[in-house]
Amino acid sequence: MSEENQIINLPAGQEGTNADVQEVAHEPAATTNEPVAAVAEEPATAHDDFDWSIDKRNVSSYTKEEKEKYDTVYEGTFKAITDNEMVEGIVVGVTKTDVVINIGFKSDGLISLNEFRDLQGLKVGDVVEVMVVEKEDREGHLHLSRKQARITRAWERIVEIHKTGEVVTGIVTSKTKGGLIVDVFGMETFLPGSQIDVKPVTDYDQFVGKTMEFKVVKINETIKNAVVSHKALIESDIEAQRAEIISKLEKGQVLEGTIKNITDFGAFLDLGGLDGLLYITDISWGRISHPSEVLKMDQKLNVVVLDFDDDKKRISLGLKQLTPHPWDTLPEAVGEGKVVKGKVVNIEDYGAFLEILPGVEGLVHVSEITWANTPINAKEFFKLGDEHEAKIVTLDKDSRKMSLSIKQLTPDPWNEIENKYPVDSRHKGLVKNITPYGVFVELEPGIGGMIHISDLSWLKRFNHPSEYTKVGSDIDVVILGIDKDNRKLQLGHKQLEEDPWNALQDTFAVGSVHEGAVTRKDEKGAIVQLPYGLEGFAPNRHLLKEDGKTVGADETSQFVVIEFDRNEKRIVLSHTRIWEQAKADEKEAENKERKVEAAKTKKAVKDIQGKVEKTTLGDLGVLAELKKKMEQGGEAPASGEKPAAE
Repeated sequence: MSEENQIINLPAGQEGTNADVQEVAHEPAATTNEPVAAVAEEPATAHDDFDWSIDKRNVSSYTKEEKEKYDTVYEGTFKAITDNEMVEGIVVGVTKTDVVINIGFKSDGLISLNEFRDLQGLKVGDVVEVMVVEKEDREGHLHLSRKQARITRAWERIVEIHKTGEVVTGIVTSKTKGGLIVDVFGMETFLPGSQIDVKPVTDYDQFVGKTMEFKVVKINETIKNAVVSHKALIESDIEAQRAEIISKLEKGQVLEGTIKNITDFGAFLDLGGLDGLLYITDISWGRISHPSEVLKMDQKLNVVVLDFDDDKKRISLGLKQLTPHPWDTLPEAVGEGKVVKGKVVNIEDYGAFLEILPGVEGLVHVSEITWANTPINAKEFFKLGDEHEAKIVTLDKDSRKMSLSIKQLTPDPWNEIENKYPVDSRHKGLVKNITPYGVFVELEPGIGGMIHISDLSWLKRFNHPSEYTKVGSDIDVVILGIDKDNRKLQLGHKQLEEDPWNALQDTFAVGSVHEGAVTRKDEKGAIVQLPYGLEGFAPNRHLLKEDGKTVGADETSQFVVIEFDRNEKRIVLSHTRIWEQAKADEKEAENKERKVEAAKTKKAVKDIQGKVEKTTLGDLGVLAELKKKMEQGGEAPASGEKPAAE
């Protein structure tokens, strides 16, 4: 038989491939111990007539054309798929760890059961959408993924929703840095903390596990990332409510609001979708330093609309306007001549404002603080928050002004000033203020005067009164004069003692020499401390020493008084005059001695001339010698002594 396409059917239960047949055909015969016959049996069919396409199982092979035909038919029974393709599959098996999916391909795919945890009650026969990750991985398996399919479909829907602005629902799965992770259609999206609510949110954990509505506000096609916002939905609702509220707003309208934020300048109220600002000056008729003194967060209260701007959507609110102005309802206890108590709410250079009632203030001018005419610094006398009693001097309800006085709470002490503080009387006072020209002393509230710097000490001169006393110290004074019209007392301190200059005039007479110590020096000279507490002044030219140097600070030396002025309380000294005078005296003594010697010589010559009657040649020689000595300042012979002849 030579027909190539002949098919020989094998007995039932015998199947195999051509390889099997060939393997059987070439299998050697079993060997025995008996010798093999020398001549083999002749085959039933001649060698040339044997059909080699048939094996022992009567299976025939296909031609190339038939094989291609049947391969085409076979391939047609499966789906044609590609990597990253989305397909639907049927669940054909569920194990403890995996799900078997039939997508109509040559083999089934395995997907981890974790990718189906969002589907409750998954069973065989369910149709699911999966993605073909790889038709054949390294191990030859079909690699499918439901997670990738969900993410792909979710991203497509998110992109579409971002375009349409549709609201989506998602589950907050976890907290991350700066916000929350939201599962939308099975894809993780980011919810920034600033987009959770219109109010600031600090506790993100309270939202984890909640199902909320969101709006897709931003997408990134490159990395397939999306940002969602819950705040955008709230703001859109608020915007609608705001438009409705503004359309119905009127000045003077009373609304209910909830305090949502408190600042230094006021408070923001939520009016039901619309914010309004309550300025600090419109909270209370009285003065407050901070809104938190009166208001608190989440407090509900009624407010009145003062003004609003449709374009800028600003609403100004008022709280105090819901009650009458305190000036319009003043009690009888607040009137001219009445004594009231108030709290210091403001201090200016010219005085302080006292709040008598919330919204009712009066001014205490600096001139109404004390009866004394000494200058008063309001910022030193008053302190914010302190309470003072005062008398109402004037009251004008129309202009809402009130003047107060503290000093008028007591009688004017200046009415009896001559009797209580007569001239030359001595008193003890309190130093209230110090200026470069004097010390202000208070003898009692409202009574005081000034000690001029020149009246602090008889002996010492001060550059500033603070060198002698300080504010808050007690000081003894004597009344030197009274100026009742100007409410001033002239006070003295040095007048408590006798003027020592009268007794020291002889001690420090001009020309007297005293030991003194230089206490300080300046460009004009030096101050010298003298005995008895006096001070003198030595000009620079009078500080020169004999060796050419000058007397230095803290140096003790001898000084001569060259000027003493009792009225001006001034002593002028000189160290230079001492050694200059000594030199002058020494020179004068030398000159005086020379004059005496010359007179003696002259007298001796005259005596000799009177005794000599005749002049001899020897006498003339002696006289010539004597004359020469006189001219040279030499000593003359004693009276009556004759010069020896040569």
